Amino acid sequence: MFPGAFAELSPGKPAAIDAATGEILSHSRLNEESTRLAHHLRALGLRRGDTVAIVAGNDLRIFTAYAAAIRSGLYVTAVNHHLTPGEVNYILEDCEAKALFAGADVAEAVSEALHLPALAAPGHAIAWGGTIPGFADYDAVLAEADATPLTDQPRGTDMLYSSGTTGRPKGIRIPLPEGQVDEAPDAYTAIFAPMYGMDADTVYLSPAPLYHAAPLRFCGVTMSVGGTVIMMHRFDPEEALALIAKYRVTHSQWVPTMFVRMLKLPEETRAHYDTSSLKVAIHAAAPCPAEVKQSMLAWWGPVIHEYYASTEAAGATFISPQEALERPGSVGRAGLGVARICGDDGAVLPTGEVGTIYFEREQMPFAYHNAPEKTRAAQHPDHENWATTGDVGYLDEDGYLYLTDRKDFMIITGGVNVYPQESESALIMHPAVADVAVIGVPDDELGETALACVQLAPGTAPSDALAQELIDYAGRDLARYKLPRAVRFVDSLPRTPTGKLVKRLISL
Repeated sequence: MFPGAFAELSPGKPAAIDAATGEILSHSRLNEESTRLAHHLRALGLRRGDTVAIVAGNDLRIFTAYAAAIRSGLYVTAVNHHLTPGEVNYILEDCEAKALFAGADVAEAVSEALHLPALAAPGHAIAWGGTIPGFADYDAVLAEADATPLTDQPRGTDMLYSSGTTGRPKGIRIPLPEGQVDEAPDAYTAIFAPMYGMDADTVYLSPAPLYHAAPLRFCGVTMSVGGTVIMMHRFDPEEALALIAKYRVTHSQWVPTMFVRMLKLPEETRAHYDTSSLKVAIHAAAPCPAEVKQSMLAWWGPVIHEYYASTEAAGATFISPQEALERPGSVGRAGLGVARICGDDGAVLPTGEVGTIYFEREQMPFAYHNAPEKTRAAQHPDHENWATTGDVGYLDEDGYLYLTDRKDFMIITGGVNVYPQESESALIMHPAVADVAVIGVPDDELGETALACVQLAPGTAPSDALAQELIDYAGRDLARYKLPRAVRFVDSLPRTPTGKLVKRLISL
């Protein structure tokens, strides 16, 4: 993202619009405010390679803070504001954040942030949209900061977090790009802008939380080519259609759950809104049922594109609308890296056989911050430049990839990754629980939801009240989206003699 270029070319043009309020963040305002914030961060002592964190609901000021970090050679870590204060602090401490931007509407999430010495100093924690005790005021920081154009602007990048199989988040750290922000585009712009025809005429609808990798990065791509982002605070199916019609949206990105919810609107509601301006509607984050994709293609036309990737950017596959119709269920062919399917012993498997998905790159594209053992676990045992995020699938004879499972029992609910062990660890300490397993079960709208299978302690009777009590108990330590949606009481759970839970043997 280089705001300065479009501040000169099209200063009054919206870089982003808040769909809820109509507020406009122009390219010139984005440039000026991010310049002031960059000066503030440098005055605090932040230097190339340091980290800035953002904990906020969707807000235009996320883009100014993000741009300030990117044009200062910093890493920027966007944190899920639905996490508990302890979970947020784990990430803030692990990423070694030296500055924090937070929205007052999610003050609870950062209520313990000033316990971290690096953020307790004046000016290092900044709040917008209201006050947070101990935080500097965003508007006051802007007013007092230097507005002199920057002459040294080393390019920064994001360092986002992806939960691991143990539930502990992992910081995904890539080497900082070389050069200044105006010398070369970021990697995402270089790949996705030409692929999807994104340019200064792009109007991009972002219906998802900006703490997720794809929305944050695609908004960055849009602004870096001089386009306009239409930012929703939260997804609503009819509102999304209304915004497409109102702003003549050309590009958008979705998760399959959003498709399902839009498809379930009454036919007259769907027909009321003009979606003919759409050129590209991208979906990712979770497998999309073939029937859902076909219904969307029938409704919106041949504009539905899919990619399969990860926050780690280990590799990626892409599939066009026509290919999706020809190969239902496929996530496409590799466009970043070379896809390899390997058995448990690391051997490359023949076409059609299911195994762990690796991507071969020239070199290992990422490392997990402060976790070399997790980085090594993501590498192929014999090839350090082959990386996996643990997904399982197979390739057909033409190199098209099909996903079949999640290696570590990960549940994807509404496009969000949920790791069962966190709920299992929280529930096992309840007095009524003898054993517990959390699994994913199919859901028509969300794709999957988490179900807690609970073996009760002797003398305890199952009941609906107890089921709710268990969910509430787990909620003391976990964010709401991680909790099981339901509890099923079982007589016993299958375990090996060594105590390993065999989830595939759980019968429902």
